[in-house]
Amino acid sequence: MQGRKPMKFSEIVQQLGALAQQSSLDTVPDIDPDIDGVQAIATATPGTLSYIDGAKFAPQVQTTGASALILPRNQDLQTAATARGLAWVETVEPRLCFAQAIALFYQPFQPAPEIHPTAVVHPTAQLGEHVYVGPHVVIQANTVIGNQVCIHPNVVLYPGVRVGDRTVLHANCTVHERTQIGADCVIHSGTVLGAEGFGFVPTPQGWYKMQQSGFVVLEDGVEVGCNGAIDRPAVGETRIGRQTKLDNMVHIGHGCQIGFGCAFAAQVGLAGGVEVGDRVILAGQVGVANEAKIGPGAIASSKTGVHGSIPPGQVVSGYPGVDHKIYLKSSAIYSRLPEMHQTLRQLQKRVAELEQQSSQA
Repeated sequence: MQGRKPMKFSEIVQQLGALAQQSSLDTVPDIDPDIDGVQAIATATPGTLSYIDGAKFAPQVQTTGASALILPRNQDLQTAATARGLAWVETVEPRLCFAQAIALFYQPFQPAPEIHPTAVVHPTAQLGEHVYVGPHVVIQANTVIGNQVCIHPNVVLYPGVRVGDRTVLHANCTVHERTQIGADCVIHSGTVLGAEGFGFVPTPQGWYKMQQSGFVVLEDGVEVGCNGAIDRPAVGETRIGRQTKLDNMVHIGHGCQIGFGCAFAAQVGLAGGVEVGDRVILAGQVGVANEAKIGPGAIASSKTGVHGSIPPGQVVSGYPGVDHKIYLKSSAIYSRLPEMHQTLRQLQKRVAELEQQSSQA
C-alpha cells in the first residue's frame, strides 16, 4: 500500500504514540529504514511495514520481506527480527497498532465540498457546511444534513431523513422516510435503511398488509456494509446502538434493538423484535428468530441458529444454538454416528437373543 511520501521508521514510531512501548531504535539506532507503505506479513516487500500478532507467526519473521515489523511483547521475536536487520516496535496490541500505521499512508477518497449540478435537492432540505452532494443524488423534502457530510452519486434520501455531521453515504444507497442517522456513520453502497418491515396479517382472503409507520435510528459511529437492510417497524423504532458495525449483506428486521459496540459479520439475519445487548458478536450467517434476546457480551459462532435467549457473556454454536463447549463435544461425536448406530443395532440384537434364551429357560 503506497501513496504518501516515505517516512522514516523512527517517525512512524513517534506518531504511533502510546501504543509504541519500545523499539529496536532503543538498542540499534542505526536500523531506521525508509518506509513507503504497509503490507501483509506473507507478501511484504522491502521498504514496507508489517505486523505479527503472536508467537504462532514466529516463522514468518525469518521469511518476510518487510523492512520493519510491529511485534507483541515477545523477546524471541524481537531477537529474531534484530538478527535479520529488521526494525521493530513493540506493542501490547499489534493489530490496533498496524491499523493506525495504515492510516499514516492511506486515507479514503474524500471529495471537495460541492453540490453537483445534476443533484436534485428539495427547497425545504437543510444542508450544513462543507457538504458534498454527488451526481444524481436526490434529497427530498424536509431532510436535514449535518456539517461535512459526504453523499456519493445516486444516493436517494426520502422526506424527513436526518444525517449527522461527518457521515458518509456511499454510492447507490437508499434512505427511506424519517430515518435518523447519527454523526460519524458510514453507509456503504447498495444498503437500504428504513424500508418497510415484513408485516402481513393472514386473513381468509389472503395477506393483509400492515403499514409500517415506524422509523429507523442509527446512533453515532455506526457502520453498515454493502447491500445491508435495516427495516422500519409497524410502530416505534428500529435502533442500532452507537459504534455498532454491520458487515455486508446483514439484515436487521423491524423493531430490533441493537446495543452499543456490537459486530455482526456477513449475512447475519435478525427477525423482527430481536433485542441485542452491548458488545455482542454474531459471526457469519448467524440467524436469530423473532423476539429472541441476546445478552451483553454474548458470541454466536458462524451459522448458529438462535431461537430463544442467550445469557450475557455466553458463547453459542450450532443449530439450534447451544453452549459452545457442548457443541464441540457433539461435533466430535457426529462423525462416529454410523459406527455408534451399528454398535447399537448389535447390542439390540444381542439383548433380544438373551431375552429369548431367558424366556425359553
